[in-house]
Amino acid sequence: MNQKLKDKIKYPSIYLLFGIIFFSCASLILLNYSTIRILSANRAYVTGESQYSKAQKDAVRYLIMYVHTNNKKYWEFYLREIKVIDGAKLAFEQLNVNPDDELVKVGLRAARDKEEDLDDIIWLFKKFHSTTLFSEAFGLWANANKLSEELTLLGREVRNNIIASNLTEVEKTTLLQKIEIISEKFTIVERNFTDAMVKGSWKTKSYLIFANIFFILIIISCVGLYFSLTMKKLLESAKEIKLKNDNLIVANQELDRFVYSTSHDLRSPLTSLKGLVQIAKDEEDVTQIRYYFDLMEETINKQDRFIIDIIDYSRNKRTDKSLEIIDLNQLIDDSLQQNNYSENVKNLKIEKHIGIKEIVSDGLRLKIIFNNLISNAYKYSDPNKKEQKLEINISKENDWCKIEIKDNGLGIEKENLPKIFDMFFGTNRNIGSGLGLYITMEAVKVLKGTITASSQINQGTIFTILLPLNYAN
Repeated sequence: MNQKLKDKIKYPSIYLLFGIIFFSCASLILLNYSTIRILSANRAYVTGESQYSKAQKDAVRYLIMYVHTNNKKYWEFYLREIKVIDGAKLAFEQLNVNPDDELVKVGLRAARDKEEDLDDIIWLFKKFHSTTLFSEAFGLWANANKLSEELTLLGREVRNNIIASNLTEVEKTTLLQKIEIISEKFTIVERNFTDAMVKGSWKTKSYLIFANIFFILIIISCVGLYFSLTMKKLLESAKEIKLKNDNLIVANQELDRFVYSTSHDLRSPLTSLKGLVQIAKDEEDVTQIRYYFDLMEETINKQDRFIIDIIDYSRNKRTDKSLEIIDLNQLIDDSLQQNNYSENVKNLKIEKHIGIKEIVSDGLRLKIIFNNLISNAYKYSDPNKKEQKLEINISKENDWCKIEIKDNGLGIEKENLPKIFDMFFGTNRNIGSGLGLYITMEAVKVLKGTITASSQINQGTIFTILLPLNYAN
């Protein structure tokens, strides 16, 4: 009798434990599915915003051209682009007042959203438009709709005045100023919308991590209550596997980030190669053409070696840095040679002052640093200056190697200086991809160094780098 009572007590406990485990697993599946759909919808919104932003900028551009030229085709172009903005507005209005998804999709299609994204866009709004995750973003959408109304009214005002043929220069200036103000407001709202969506995405992922940890702990605890002795070994094994998986994920993420970033630097030799091809096309002397082919081969070989260096470095990312004695003069010459066929190289006077012959460091990262900074000096040289300079100074300061790369190029605006090392940041000139200086900063950090920049518009830029003379110390 006592045994039967024990069984009655024991079996419900088992069912309860498995019920909790089943509930936790189901919650994890549902939670992860919902999160994946949220992130997918978030991507759809960001993609749609880019289409919206392009249409808005095109509409403003065509309206300005219409004001200047009175050409009817620009008015038609303006109307075509404003339909995209009106489509987004229609979709927003229908989302708020109409349960019929088809009417919402009409607006989204007009706004150039992809067909496969429409359901996710509608789902995210209906489920989360009033939550703290995305309420800010949807509020900005509403603000954009108000601006679209202003732009539409302003467009009608322009059209009516031009048809009436009574648009004076003063009125033109006033209208253009109004258009510019609306465009600036649009830009701010669009940027804030993207930031808000990204912020919501990060919050979602954070909640997912905490929820996963919570439910996993419940599952582990429940199983551990009944199978404590057996689960002890299993948990130790699981922890070891999890640690290895986490390390593998981190290594893969770092590898992807590094390869993606350094691919920016692979373009410089290709530019040199294009220059050689163009020169060879215009050359009639066979001997000279062969010389150009030799230079092409040399450039390709250097590029091949650089790629091999990146692959080797990526494969050994988790091992110690590859330290070696670096000949700084040779390293600089190689970097200059790699950029030797850039567009502005012939007009640039190069001065080198090498006070230190060698340092112990990672050769690959030093190549990245010099290649990027020298390439920038070429790209941002000032063609209006009679004498264009690039000055490379290397000196010793206690146990540090001080590298100073100075040019008298176009310079960097003061407000942009704090942001030049951010990933994908580019100046208004849009000459580069916005990765070069970010890669340089990352390489300097790995080498336990620092990098700073000072600049004046039309005067030039100075990059100052401090690196240990001996990385190992």
